[in-house]
Amino acid sequence: MDFGRVPEHELNDVDFSLPAEPTENKKILTGRKSATAKVYIGCAKWGRPEWVGKIYPPKTKEKDFLQHYVQHYNSIELNATHYNVYGAIAIAKWKEKAKGRDFKFCPKMYQGVTHRGDLKTKKFITNEFFRGITAFEEHLGPVFIQVSDTFSPKRKEELFTYLEGLPKDLQFFMELRHPAWFSNEKDELFSFLKDNNIGAVITDTAGRRDCAHMHITIRKVFIRYVGNSLHPSDYTRIDVWIERMKYWLENGMEEINFFMHMHDEATSPELTVYLVDKMNKECGLNLIKPTFVSQQPKLF
Repeated sequence: MDFGRVPEHELNDVDFSLPAEPTENKKILTGRKSATAKVYIGCAKWGRPEWVGKIYPPKTKEKDFLQHYVQHYNSIELNATHYNVYGAIAIAKWKEKAKGRDFKFCPKMYQGVTHRGDLKTKKFITNEFFRGITAFEEHLGPVFIQVSDTFSPKRKEELFTYLEGLPKDLQFFMELRHPAWFSNEKDELFSFLKDNNIGAVITDTAGRRDCAHMHITIRKVFIRYVGNSLHPSDYTRIDVWIERMKYWLENGMEEINFFMHMHDEATSPELTVYLVDKMNKECGLNLIKPTFVSQQPKLF
């Protein structure tokens, strides 16, 4: 993900601290730990050739990437659905790779809906998108909707009307990027999302600190963390995130979806291992993590 990218030599000057917990969050959380809370950690793609020989066995073919991915992560932020509308048959083949696992596919809304033209004209293609992704069945996680950086609050009525018409039996998260949403419009925005049971995506990236807003509107959270290819700040930022997620879990958060992005995706597994090891220790979890080929048992 290149959104919010800054040159490496400027990273040491970025204030990566997270905002204090918004007061309104206390109205969402119960203040008591949920006995059924779930934590899902994944990446944006499974098709990374750089992972062959790293966490995928040597000579793994692209068609087999997903069956190996599900052994290292328990979810995926499915960006593939942003670029194509997939039918139920294709989706069912992906679902089969996760059979028997507590694994969630979190599809990103098709760009033909969100990035081209007026949302009011997108009922048919929206329904086709849903027709496909519902084939994930029990493996369908939250659906997230991202609009372009230029989508401003001037189109608020259009956006709100579209969101109000979404199916009530699916969980949605909304990602907005235009800076105006996080200034004068944020109170109305987060209030609307809360009233409609829609989560607010939190995007933590170096060059757009306003998108790491920390507002929760439901007792679930969707975090898009953008690292900088194992720059030292990646690790200290993860430490801070673990503190916040631990607080949320202890105060009633029901589900955390944390997705690892890198400008160089080849290094995502390394930072994921760091994240999972500390999450398991600090939060008493037993999350799976990437296992490097050099650590995997050899078959004779």
